[in-house]
Amino acid sequence: MKNFVSSGEVLTIPAPATVASGDVVIAGGLVGIAAHDAASGDAVTIKLGGVYELPKVAAEAWTLGAAIYWDAGDKVCTTDDDSGSNAQIGHAAAAAANPSSTGLVRLG
Repeated sequence: MKNFVSSGEVLTIPAPATVASGDVVIAGGLVGIAAHDAASGDAVTIKLGGVYELPKVAAEAWTLGAAIYWDAGDKVCTTDDDSGSNAQIGHAAAAAANPSSTGLVRLG
């Protein structure tokens, strides 16, 4: 097919802020995980799918399949959309206990 460009599993975009490898990156409606460190405005490759172990609000318990949001201020995942202020980044790929500092998140 002559119009195929890529699988879309990874994209290289301008970093919306300084990021480290493994950080959550949100650019408009795109949500991904940084594959490497990048300064704000520099090219960063992000992975748009998969399951990642990410920091979470320690005092939350997650159930399998729960909607997961990104709290950009505290740089943690949460089940609280904060009245729409936190962007949904995916779903819990496994239950996570209260307390625990990380959880498994399936992007998408």
